[in-house]
Amino acid sequence: MRLLWVLFVFQAPILPLVFGFNKPQVRVTTTFKDFDARIMDHWGGGGGKWAEVSGGHPFAGRTFGGAKREEVRGTRAFGSGYPYGADNQSTLAGRPFPFGVWPLYWDQNFMDADEYGPQYDAVRPGGFIAYVPLRTTKEYFNVTDDEVYYAIGDRDSLLPLMISYVTWCHVNPAWPSKLDPSSPNATIKLENVIQYFRGSSLALASPTYNNTFARTPNSEMQESTPPPEFVEYSTFRKCVDSVTEKALAIVNKVPTEKAVDTFVSTLPGIGWILGCVAILLLAWTYHFLQSMREVFHVWLYGDAIVLERVGRQRQGELQYESYP
Repeated sequence: MRLLWVLFVFQAPILPLVFGFNKPQVRVTTTFKDFDARIMDHWGGGGGKWAEVSGGHPFAGRTFGGAKREEVRGTRAFGSGYPYGADNQSTLAGRPFPFGVWPLYWDQNFMDADEYGPQYDAVRPGGFIAYVPLRTTKEYFNVTDDEVYYAIGDRDSLLPLMISYVTWCHVNPAWPSKLDPSSPNATIKLENVIQYFRGSSLALASPTYNNTFARTPNSEMQESTPPPEFVEYSTFRKCVDSVTEKALAIVNKVPTEKAVDTFVSTLPGIGWILGCVAILLLAWTYHFLQSMREVFHVWLYGDAIVLERVGRQRQGELQYESYP
C-alpha cells in the first residue's frame, strides 16, 4: 500500500515536469485507416465541433465530440447525460459519442447496450470497464464504518480520477479492477448506481442503494428510489461527486487550422525576442562575474591590494609634484 501511495502522489507533480505535459490524457482512436486519434483531457473543458468516426471502425459514421464540461452530468437513469443524439430514450443503440467515449453496458442487454460490450474491449476508448472502491477515514469525514462507493468506467479514465479523489477527498488509493457489468455476479449492479456522468460512460454507485426504477428503459426517467440518508447527506459522497463532475476526462475540441497557422507565423518573432533576451542575459552574466571576480580578489588578498593601490596613487602624486 505504501508503494501504491508513492506512485499516486508522484504521478501528478513529477510526470508533467519530466515529459512536458500538465495533466493526464486519454487517446481515442477514431479511424483504423491511419489510426487518427483525438485527446481526452482530465479536467479539460471539451467543446468545439463534433467529428465523425471513419476508416473501418466498428462505429464508423457516428459523430463524436463537441460536448462541454458543464454538460457532463447525467441522472440516475441509464442513458442519461447526452447533450445530443438521444432521440430514442428507450435504447442506446446507434447513439453518438458526445464526450468521445462509449456508454457502459449491463446484463440482459439492457437498453440494447450490448453493442458496446466486451467483444470490443480491445478498442474501447480508455480500455476495458473497471471499478475502483472509494473509501476514506473518519479523520477527514464523518463517515460510517461501512460507507464505500464505487466509480465504474473505462480503466484510463479511472486512473487519473483516483489521483484527484486522493488529492481532494482523501480517498484511500486503490488500483482499478476489471468489471464485467453483464455478469449476474458483478460487484456492482445496475440498481446500485446513484449517478451517471459523461453520456452514461461513468457511474458512481453504492452497494447499500437499490433503485427499483433502474430497469425502466427510459433515459429521461426522473423518478428513482431515494438513497439512504447517510448516502444522500454524506459530505464524502458529495466531495467524490463534485470531483468526478469537474475532473472526468472528456474529448478536446479540434484545433482549428487558423489557430495552428497563427502559432506557426509567430514562431520567427518569438525566436527573435528569445535571442535578444539571451544576448542581454549573457552580457549581464559577464559583467556580474567580472564584478564578483574583483570582490573575491579583494577578499582573498585583503590589505595587500589596498596598499598597492595607495602606492600607485602616491607615485602619481609625486610625479605631479616634481613636474617643473
